[in-house]
Amino acid sequence: MDISLLIEKSTIVVVLFLITLGIAAYQTLMERKVAAWMQDRVGPDRAGPFGILQPLADGGKMFFKEDFIPRNAERGLFILAPGLAMFTAAMTGAVIPWGPPVEMVGRTIALQVADINIGILYVIGFASIGVYGIMIGGWASNNKFSLFSAIRTSSQMISYELAMGIVIITVVLMSGSLSVATIVEQQHGFWADGYFTWNVFKQPLAFVIFLVTSLAECNRAPFDMAECENELIGGYHTEYSSMKLGFFLFAEYVNLFISAAIIAALFFGGYNFPGMDYFSGITLSILGTLVFFAKTVFFIFVFMWIRWTLPRFRYDQLMHLGWKKLIPLAMINLVITAVVIAFTSGWFSEDKKEAAAVEVEQTQSAAILNTGSDSKTKDGFRISMNH
Repeated sequence: MDISLLIEKSTIVVVLFLITLGIAAYQTLMERKVAAWMQDRVGPDRAGPFGILQPLADGGKMFFKEDFIPRNAERGLFILAPGLAMFTAAMTGAVIPWGPPVEMVGRTIALQVADINIGILYVIGFASIGVYGIMIGGWASNNKFSLFSAIRTSSQMISYELAMGIVIITVVLMSGSLSVATIVEQQHGFWADGYFTWNVFKQPLAFVIFLVTSLAECNRAPFDMAECENELIGGYHTEYSSMKLGFFLFAEYVNLFISAAIIAALFFGGYNFPGMDYFSGITLSILGTLVFFAKTVFFIFVFMWIRWTLPRFRYDQLMHLGWKKLIPLAMINLVITAVVIAFTSGWFSEDKKEAAAVEVEQTQSAAILNTGSDSKTKDGFRISMNH
């Protein structure tokens, strides 16, 4: 293995991990400041200037709180659950391109941990595994309220993942690739060929559905059925304390950060911005990265705005919205998109039909030839066996 590539990727992993943790920590302060602004309050302002040291105070408090395990809990799974939730949340960001490639020390460095050709499937896969941390934590606590919360959460996340998956298929149809980097590259700039390049202008309904399903996937209000304190005390982490509880809460904010980044990448061009062709080299990489993080922070604000604006849904309303509204809308949008792409690509033209007919005939001829050769081989095998 190229040692320079190993150093490059290791550095990107460490930097991305530290940035993710830092942003997740200060999202707690941002959340409280946004809530205070909407409720005409001051918010945290005691720990440091303007309260900027509040996340450090909260983290220190978590570390020094008593850590206990309930007597009747499944000890191994009880310890595993917070780590699993945190691990799946942190791993999702590995396939996101955080900025344009940069030329340094004679190398082209991609600001991405791994550009795998099934990147969007990777994101869906880890998002699906994330529910296991919550489910295991609720079940291992041996607490009825925690178990109720875990069951609610698993059904909610599975339900909304269906609509999210259909929307992602629509984006894949538009771009022709499962690679997140390719999807971002195809939204280059802002305007080309007489129309906008960003997918939000081509798929506005898909964007709205993806935004709603992302809220549900992150267990954010108005979809926070897992932690509705008036019914379930604290939800699936009722029996947790100290940094085990901190891991669950931290994983939620990491998921919020990654979800906002995925929305920016799939629908708002990622690191692309108007006028980017006037820049090049390290300047373009820096500006593109700053633009990407600005878009991500904006959607984090939108998530928080929705949380402190809308009341919580009832569980039946939650399921009704997911199964009877979002999934049918996503499927209709997918079918319309597929038909439009088929027509614009000339799939129904006479040339395409003739080419398809020729291809079918060639396939059938090849199958007949293979069948004949197989029968001859079998006859020869029988003759040799008889001898």
